[in-house]
Amino acid sequence: MLVDSHAHIQLDAFAADREEVLENAQEDGVHSILTIGFDVETSRGAIKLAEQYEQIFAAVGMHPHDAKVFNDETSKIFLSLADHPKVIALGEMGLDYYRDRSPRSIQKIAFEQQLDLAEDKNLPVVIHNREAYHDIIPILQARRGRIRGVMHCFSGVVETMRQSLDLEFYIGLGGPVTYRKSHELQEVAREVPADRLLVETDCPWLAPQFRRGKRNEPAYVRAIAARIAELRGVTLEDIGATTTRNFETLFGRSVQAGT
Repeated sequence: MLVDSHAHIQLDAFAADREEVLENAQEDGVHSILTIGFDVETSRGAIKLAEQYEQIFAAVGMHPHDAKVFNDETSKIFLSLADHPKVIALGEMGLDYYRDRSPRSIQKIAFEQQLDLAEDKNLPVVIHNREAYHDIIPILQARRGRIRGVMHCFSGVVETMRQSLDLEFYIGLGGPVTYRKSHELQEVAREVPADRLLVETDCPWLAPQFRRGKRNEPAYVRAIAARIAELRGVTLEDIGATTTRNFETLFGRSVQAGT
């Protein structure tokens, strides 16, 4: 059994064949999917899907790209959405210094305000990072013991991984770990403790090597898990059992029951 711990199947990229995509995931052993919002609209879309499908959970939050529109009103909206019984995390949130679509100072404010919401609701967080660990790590260190979550689509090195583990965060690995030249990320996959590992697709983006450049979907988390298993010298079944257990521990939900 596998869990896709980070997907965006509420998006229009899946509008034409979403039912088939979900069936493909089930057939490939992906029994639960965490659908992630990155603004108000996609957060509401994630909840709508979670209401329709037992195997889908939702996370709600504001991506750093749109931090410039995060305000008291959106904060209140997310606070309300977080009360939904299928919402199990806040995010994705964080910092993105690669595209800089919102000023960095504004990104930090929106990030801190969403971390406040997570503390208030006692929910784990899904962290987006792009070239910003040097600011994300200190922000989380200041809240150590009060915030838990996952470093989504981990893109750091072993040292950054260890800093994240020291904050009691999980490491989410996706399609890039399968890329031929992702040597540093593959070293992370070998070294991350088994009880801190999660697998994800970030679909419709970042498809694994065999579908690179094409639309990603939750079923392909199997290929990601298989590559991690190969790197660690264990079986796919081992990775499935471990990452499912980790998902249940972090997010506090049973994926077998879907509740």
